[in-house]
Amino acid sequence: MYLKRPAAGLSFCLFYLASYFTNKYVLSVLKFTYPTLFQGWQTLVGGFLLHVSWKLGWVEISCSTRSEVLTWLPASALFVGIIYAGSRALSRLPIPVFLTVHNTAEVITCGFQKFVQKEQTSLLKICSVLFLLIAAGCLPWFDTQFDPDGYFWALIHLICVGVYKVIHKLWKTSSLSDLDQQYINYVFSVVLLASASHPAGDLFSALDFPFLYFYRFHSSCCASGLLGFFLMLHTVKLKSITSSWQYAAWSFLAKTPAEEV
Repeated sequence: MYLKRPAAGLSFCLFYLASYFTNKYVLSVLKFTYPTLFQGWQTLVGGFLLHVSWKLGWVEISCSTRSEVLTWLPASALFVGIIYAGSRALSRLPIPVFLTVHNTAEVITCGFQKFVQKEQTSLLKICSVLFLLIAAGCLPWFDTQFDPDGYFWALIHLICVGVYKVIHKLWKTSSLSDLDQQYINYVFSVVLLASASHPAGDLFSALDFPFLYFYRFHSSCCASGLLGFFLMLHTVKLKSITSSWQYAAWSFLAKTPAEEV
């Protein structure tokens, strides 16, 4: 187990960094800013690969009842909000700024645990959460390339992340595993984003994308889908073999290089 944990943690860090930099390249360098299509593609790839992995027996997904699936749908709607708002924000903000705001979602989960569930919260955790809140609050004042739309979508993203984490914590006693929940998220996201692509204007606007037929665009989109899927698998694996504070440490380690860019 001790040999497996560093390998799983390092793999998680690798896929985390590669996924963020690939997404940033597609969104900011190639400027493919059509989130219903880009996130729809990523969730389609993730859902397809997870389904194939399930059928081949590589992962275990239970056949959930209809009531369990319906109960989880509000969380799936939040998942769509996370990836949609995150895509909009990441296309406008530097990765360090985006991750700083993203980390502030811990304020919501910590507040829920302390004030709603009345759990004991250590002074160290409270101080770290306050530090995150102060850091994120100071960003707009010191950002020389301040983008109000980018910060708006980052705020929506962090709210969705925080509420999603709260729901996920409340569902820990459910028969739905993390992979079950992610499978439902993928299916729901593909359906919702595909349905929204035409009303949002992304479906036909993408036809004018200048790199639509370029190899680097196709390869980057394929890489983003694959990296997102493997990141999800390694996240689930790492959470299952480590404690919460160990996972938090690996997550911090994964974000540190990106925040130095």
